[in-house]
Amino acid sequence: MPQTVLLAEDDRAIRHALERALTLEGYQVTAVADGVEALAQAHRTPPDVLVLDVMMPGIDGLQVCRVLRAEGDRTPILMLTALVETQDRIAGLDAGADDYVVKPFDVEEVFARLRALLRRTSEANGPAPVDVPKQAPAESSGRLIEAAGLRMDPQARRVWRGTRELEMTRTEFELLELLVRNAGIVLDHSTIYDRIWGYDFGPGSKNLAVYVGYLRRKLDEPSAPQLIHTVRGVGYVLRED
Repeated sequence: MPQTVLLAEDDRAIRHALERALTLEGYQVTAVADGVEALAQAHRTPPDVLVLDVMMPGIDGLQVCRVLRAEGDRTPILMLTALVETQDRIAGLDAGADDYVVKPFDVEEVFARLRALLRRTSEANGPAPVDVPKQAPAESSGRLIEAAGLRMDPQARRVWRGTRELEMTRTEFELLELLVRNAGIVLDHSTIYDRIWGYDFGPGSKNLAVYVGYLRRKLDEPSAPQLIHTVRGVGYVLRED
């Protein structure tokens, strides 16, 4: 059975072009023009993945995302946005989106991000264990993994810093888990992109930096050391200095 995509985009030309491209790629696409239609369709026939334009009349993509997440719907969501500022992208992640593509976009990038989202969803729901790096695993206790004052339960997808439990989106959790399992090791950008997204979006992409910034906002505490460190020109490392 083809995987189903619910596409919400108010620009008719973009909507039709993307609907045709996704259909040719093998997806079963339902395309709507606004957020009201998107919510109605998502409730009527839940898709495998949603592609939501951020700026739509009436109910925009962020509001659609918030409503679905508040209802407990964990369907992966890819946002389409013409807003290029980091704060605008963070707003989408804060609403519960799993990933985003900035307009104007290359349709092959949309395909790659959808494949990554659907693959991760399939792996999370399947019986196979999560594929994790073999080198330098963090100290584990039972099913918990621990490093730098963080505790993670990969099966329950829960994470704590000290006694404080942190709310994470799917992508945030997977990125943090990768860093925790490799605590003290500098992971380069290409490795992180490959492990989390399954695709290296190149040196011009700010996707990883946005997610790291958002993780820092959730992890960091005024009286505690920063946990995720930038190694300029290389990548990121988790350590408690």
